[in-house]
Amino acid sequence: MSFKIEYGEQPRKFLEKLEKYLIRRIMDKIDGSLMDNPVPHNAKRLVGYEEPTFRIRIGKWRVLYRINYRRETIIVVKIDHRERVY
Repeated sequence: MSFKIEYGEQPRKFLEKLEKYLIRRIMDKIDGSLMDNPVPHNAKRLVGYEEPTFRIRIGKWRVLYRINYRRETIIVVKIDHRERVY
């Protein structure tokens, strides 16, 4: 089962501001890790969110996302530096 990945407004705007090599690194990790396995071994479920939200680390960056199993979709909610993401 392969999941489709959707990006919210904040992740799209954030990625537009990054340097190309960082965009590629983040996108490769999201596409490579999450499309086939939406909850890889290094993903953490976050507490305190209304909907189940997960986090993966990419160096000093964090990607927060939600999974819709019915639609087979992963929604990337936020991407930011680890100090500002939560």
